[in-house]
Amino acid sequence: MPRAKRSKQYKRLMNQYEINFGFREPYQVLCDSQFLEAAIRSKMDIDHILKATLHGSTKLLITQCSMRWLYARKDEPGVKAVIEFAKERVERRRCGHHPSDYPEPLQEIECLDSVVDPSQNGVNKHRYVCAINDDEVRTSLRNGVQVVPLLYIRRSVLIMEPASATTIKARSRDERAKFTAELKSPGGKRKRQQEDTDGEDDDDNDGAVEKAEGAKPEKKKKKAYGRKEPNPLSVKKKKKEDVPQHIQKKPKNAAETSGPEGAEPSSGAQLDTTGEASGRKRRRKHKSKAASAAGQDGDVQVETSAGDS
Repeated sequence: MPRAKRSKQYKRLMNQYEINFGFREPYQVLCDSQFLEAAIRSKMDIDHILKATLHGSTKLLITQCSMRWLYARKDEPGVKAVIEFAKERVERRRCGHHPSDYPEPLQEIECLDSVVDPSQNGVNKHRYVCAINDDEVRTSLRNGVQVVPLLYIRRSVLIMEPASATTIKARSRDERAKFTAELKSPGGKRKRQQEDTDGEDDDDNDGAVEKAEGAKPEKKKKKAYGRKEPNPLSVKKKKKEDVPQHIQKKPKNAAETSGPEGAEPSSGAQLDTTGEASGRKRRRKHKSKAASAAGQDGDVQVETSAGDS
């Protein structure tokens, strides 16, 4: 399987463990002696590889019994390097199997089983991620304990097993329990049934019903769909027209507009109003000298004709 595809599968699997079973960072990785021996033999940077595989920070742990088995094999080639690595970079997990009570260290299958499932009810109480290269121990944890992520090393590659059948059963059982809890929860009565029961109640219970209805949260109004108005901040504002001072609204009183009773507005007044309506000053036009002379001649001729008559 390509490395990228395998990494996505591991990330998805760890997300399921986090959401459904409460696994949190830093992940507690409980390893056995064979896993450490395989990592040192392959010259793996185990901290970096664990972080890349589990997609989160990790804390590597080893039990006291596993360390005692390493010390018992210290004369074998390569085991001293494993012991030094375990001393410096691996945290010791107390399993309770003290040398005074157990002169010989327990088998790792028994020790790890008691640490992962201390109450012997098939539950990974402390949410350990088990990194184990012993096939027998891994099979025991896979079939006997629920929700145990399992890791092992093959050909210098760290591999994570898919979720076991017991883990899948536990997840489906939890989901079913949540679903039934929602169905049995109070307040799940239908609205129509509630209206029918309210109609059958006596008038004495009306106040209690109103209080219960008032306690309910108000329903959100449905969003109105259709044409939207433009944003008022983006619309250009209308400019106010500057009215000149000489153009002012005249009073609407009849006496002021008509002047004295029976008087008609003169032509000059009409000219002024037209000038005011046009919005500019109207200049008086002076008659030319020729026109004035012609006017005087006409007057003289009229007077002479009247004298002759």
